[in-house]
Amino acid sequence: QDRLNSAKNGPESQVVLDLGTGPFALFAIMAAELGAGRVYAIEASKEIAANARKVIAEQGFADVITVLEGFSTDIVLPDNARADIIVAEIIGSIATEEGAYATILDAHKRLMKNPTDANNWIPSRIQTWAAPASYTLHSLFAPPEFDWTKIAAEPVRFSCRDYALELLDDPQCVEDISFADIDKLAAKANGSGGGGTMKKQLSYVASGERIQANEATFVEEYKKGQLSKAQVAELAPKAAHSCTGVAFWPRLMLPGSDGAEQYIIDSRSHPDGNQRRSHWQTVLPIMGAEPAVGIQGGDRIEVSCEFDAPAGVA
Repeated sequence: QDRLNSAKNGPESQVVLDLGTGPFALFAIMAAELGAGRVYAIEASKEIAANARKVIAEQGFADVITVLEGFSTDIVLPDNARADIIVAEIIGSIATEEGAYATILDAHKRLMKNPTDANNWIPSRIQTWAAPASYTLHSLFAPPEFDWTKIAAEPVRFSCRDYALELLDDPQCVEDISFADIDKLAAKANGSGGGGTMKKQLSYVASGERIQANEATFVEEYKKGQLSKAQVAELAPKAAHSCTGVAFWPRLMLPGSDGAEQYIIDSRSHPDGNQRRSHWQTVLPIMGAEPAVGIQGGDRIEVSCEFDAPAGVA
């Protein structure tokens, strides 16, 4: 609303592009309701696109909103139009896991009139935050009865309100992508000599206070599983002093009326990373068949991260 109302010639002069509109075309319809002159809604799924068209017609916006079916990287807007505003609901629980990097980089090059203005992107910036974590079930179910390596290819995904996962230290940012500057990030990645691979080293120090608080939380979590008092007394401290892997979750920034990052959407509490209600999930890759145990306050945990930042869309 802020962005549309700030347009020099009014909202009706603005072309809005909704990337990943979904079955109900929520953001596309919102843009039309706020007075946007033309809205393009892109959806990769044929079935979802059909439902979006139905909803748009029912809402009376078929003359304003055009649904384009396919991947945005394969689409040219009608009459080679470019958008004044791009809304992208393609942010994953690891921010770029749904293809946001390549999609936004392509849109930056081809689909936006003024892509270097952060005010034209919603959201304007995405991040992934990470911290080492303890997980109750990793300590409860152990080999040989349970083989965690069988699910190692896919991380465990948690509600951001789930107390079965607790952090060992304050989170740190591992991905930070400004859509207005994504071309500069691409140039940096491909000029690094790593073939487009970005690397980051994170250093954590296990918090004694967190470990103590986590143990109390895990006592309650194990009690919910109908374990005996003896099992709870054994497992809660073991789990609290363990590390299953590194947990990841997203953070989004949206520009305000002056282009500053006025609106922030946190999937976990910030900056401590504690639980809160969220549309997104917390992602935890399982590090091994058993957690690293005996973690004490003051122990250092070193994490090496790599992610691909392609300069183009393959």
